[in-house]
Amino acid sequence: MTARIVTTEPDVDRPPAPRFAFDRHTWKEIAYLLSNLPVAVLGFAYVVTMLATGVGLAVTVIGLPVLAAGLLGARQLGKAERGRARALLGLRIEEPSPLPRRRDEGFFGRLWSGLKDPVGWRAMLYEFIRLPWGVLTFAITLTGLFVLWPVLPFIVRGLTNADRAMARALLSPSDELERRIAELESDRGVVVDTAAADLRRIERDLHDGAQARLVNLAMGLGLAKEKLLEDPDAAAAMVDEAHGEVKLALQELRDLARGIHPAVLTDRGLDAALSSVASRCTVPVKVTADLPQRPAAAIEGIAYFTVSELLQNVSKHSGARSASVDVWRSGDRLLIQVGDDGHGGASLDKGTGMSGLADRLGAVDGLFVVDSPEGGPTTVTAELPWRDRTPA
Repeated sequence: MTARIVTTEPDVDRPPAPRFAFDRHTWKEIAYLLSNLPVAVLGFAYVVTMLATGVGLAVTVIGLPVLAAGLLGARQLGKAERGRARALLGLRIEEPSPLPRRRDEGFFGRLWSGLKDPVGWRAMLYEFIRLPWGVLTFAITLTGLFVLWPVLPFIVRGLTNADRAMARALLSPSDELERRIAELESDRGVVVDTAAADLRRIERDLHDGAQARLVNLAMGLGLAKEKLLEDPDAAAAMVDEAHGEVKLALQELRDLARGIHPAVLTDRGLDAALSSVASRCTVPVKVTADLPQRPAAAIEGIAYFTVSELLQNVSKHSGARSASVDVWRSGDRLLIQVGDDGHGGASLDKGTGMSGLADRLGAVDGLFVVDSPEGGPTTVTAELPWRDRTPA
């Protein structure tokens, strides 16, 4: 952090006039340090009161519930401290997962869960040790505003870095498991939304496609039946038209079934299914699949639909003359790479369906990387966890 000094006189022997050159981040840090004392006093008073009351009444019936309620309140204090650090220090700490609640655990089960809550205990420890630190930072910062202001930005940065480390250590989610739980909750929402969107798509395709054709077919056959005796030639023409409608309806049903889960994928595996997808692409596609065995059906299906969506993007948006699909196994991961020599510029936020693919892969611990500079070429790499196929 540097102070910007402006001089208007050419005389270098005379020092320039002193002036404050603190930016808004420095003033936010100063406000955080000055607010440490009142916040720490309130937090310390709460922790001491709840601990003294809960432990003192532990021999009675209400002591443990009071202590559990105090831990719940400490969670809220921790949430407020994370908000203060986020607003004034720009420190973003993930929110811990809420306490698990099960309907069958009863009152004592919920009480025990509250008493062993690590997030609440660490929040209490944070508030307990903050009082001496709050007094120290308040005194140094207030004194520095009047005495040490030329070096105050450096002092403030050092003190707030200690605050950042303390908040990360005691107010972050408990451990890797907490972070993993939060990720799984987010992924579960993605899976549910994706499944609902797929159901709506299937319903729409059935209603607008095959169902409408079957209705027209039924009406045409009804009219042909009425004209069968009166005008056999007209009835024969109607039956012939109905026969064409049947073929179109069957084709639409096949396409819909392929979109749900293609038969070739079930019967012959990923290599044949990807070759079938590539044959429908508008540009020549070279498919290379090096898989010693078939993965689990769910992973195989995700890989198939990922390649299918990417090749549709190649057909519609890339302007490519050729494309390639490579699939192989590396350790416990299934890797997919789709490339084309088009004009590039693909990204996850341009409405090409790639953001949806990234969400789907993320929901199963997969990765999705797009390398598409302007002018091309484009290479999309997808990675899925490998799971062995379970025999039927």
